[in-house]
Amino acid sequence: MRYFTNLPIFVLILLLIVLTTISMMGPILIRRRIAFQRLRTNNEVAGFKFATIGVLYAVLLAFVVIIVWERFHDAEKALTEEAGAAASIYRLSGGLGEEGGQALRTRLTAYLQSVLADDWPAMAHGGASPVTNRLLNGLYADMVRYRPSDLHDSDLQAGLFRALDQLTQSRRQRLVMAEGTVPSAIWFVLFLGAVLTISFTFFFGTENVVSQSMMTGVLAALIFSAILVIVAIDQPFTGSVVVSREPIHLTLEDFRNGVELPR
Repeated sequence: MRYFTNLPIFVLILLLIVLTTISMMGPILIRRRIAFQRLRTNNEVAGFKFATIGVLYAVLLAFVVIIVWERFHDAEKALTEEAGAAASIYRLSGGLGEEGGQALRTRLTAYLQSVLADDWPAMAHGGASPVTNRLLNGLYADMVRYRPSDLHDSDLQAGLFRALDQLTQSRRQRLVMAEGTVPSAIWFVLFLGAVLTISFTFFFGTENVVSQSMMTGVLAALIFSAILVIVAIDQPFTGSVVVSREPIHLTLEDFRNGVELPR
């Protein structure tokens, strides 16, 4: 589904309109082949079956929409926590001395810049950037090489490692979420269920076929709108609807403006 996710939002809306229009033609085409009286005799039994099918599909569709939306929110939260952990490391680096602290801050800035320049494009394809990986490894190497001289320095190093671990975990979460939430089997069921649910309405018998066509169109528009939402936000770091990069931008802006470091 990555191809559809990467489509502009107006293309997805146009596709929604086209699919809805095609669905509205179904009752008219069926009425040309099957007489109204024959369709009408099936209304009672068909109505009961359609209610069951509709409820089952609605539950599945709503469940997927909720899960995808929650994962999108989790991706936003992971990026915010990553930026917050980076800000904590930057501030704690003031306790490492002039040389060691400046080296750590320089590498941390390079890491955040690589998140935007390298990691973000890689996540659009469901992967991670080797450049960002190397910079993260460099942060760990700098902290491992630091030798605390007293209890204060030991506590400082422990705090830096906790913040770095938080940064690493948050990055891992966003990399996993970049791959998408909905598996292929669920996509198949979603599209098959949409086709079956909408097609079922073609075989009801109402005297005014135009009204029946309009009702089918409303149902199709609702179903395809929900699927459009799932497609748009399933992969939160690519496509028209994406997680904002603002937390990383704001953190880098703080770094450039010279955040006051504790002494």
